[in-house]
Amino acid sequence: MAQNEMTIYDHIGELRKRVIIIAVFFTAAMIIGLLAAPALITYLQNIPEAESFPMNVFKLTDSLKLYMNFAFFIGLILVFPVLLYQLWAFVSPGLMEKEKKVTLGYIPIATFLFLGGLAFAYFILFPNVIRFLSNLSDRLNLTEQYGVNDYFGFLFQITIPFGFLFQLPVVIMFLTRLGLVTPAWLRKIRKYAYFILLVLAGFITPPEIVSHLMVTVPLFLLYEVSIVISRFSYRKVLKAEQEKAEEWAEQDRRK
Repeated sequence: MAQNEMTIYDHIGELRKRVIIIAVFFTAAMIIGLLAAPALITYLQNIPEAESFPMNVFKLTDSLKLYMNFAFFIGLILVFPVLLYQLWAFVSPGLMEKEKKVTLGYIPIATFLFLGGLAFAYFILFPNVIRFLSNLSDRLNLTEQYGVNDYFGFLFQITIPFGFLFQLPVVIMFLTRLGLVTPAWLRKIRKYAYFILLVLAGFITPPEIVSHLMVTVPLFLLYEVSIVISRFSYRKVLKAEQEKAEEWAEQDRRK
């Protein structure tokens, strides 16, 4: 059924179908996460950044909470491509055949950026933030005594948001192809976008200028890259519209 022929109930039914598919795949991914979580936790407990942190538990449920959080984290990574595909499948009936093929190619790009965001946060940002906090404790003559959920909770707080923030170029490219944004509009709102990204960086990092800059600078660069990508996508949109107009004009002449 074409997108323009679907009723509101058809849309709701289609959305419900996509949500159920995501839920089924996420449940399967969570099961894999439950199996893989102990090995990942053990690995992260032995990395250099964790050596100076005593892994204490202060509540009976801390171990269970940590275990489930890791299972959820692993499940989220595994189900991410499925989530993107179901989102594409939901909106694809409203796209032309050429647009369907182009937007389907966004899925591997978005997955790569998601993993790239996690890698950037884990390998670059997280060690530097931990190093800063440890040095600060030493200068203040404080004994570090953290709970295991504090340590890993902070790890999740740093890494997971970056996986989603690195989707910005793909989101902009997709919205441009749909005609919802233009490069000129993105340039016009640049200062407001920078302010929002600055605030987001403040939520992710501790109140320290070096860590804050390590987050805000990549986010600003991502926004500028998004504008460049939007420019190329917008040219393709204009070209497609011109070709369509010429095709209609040719059909009118034949009539």
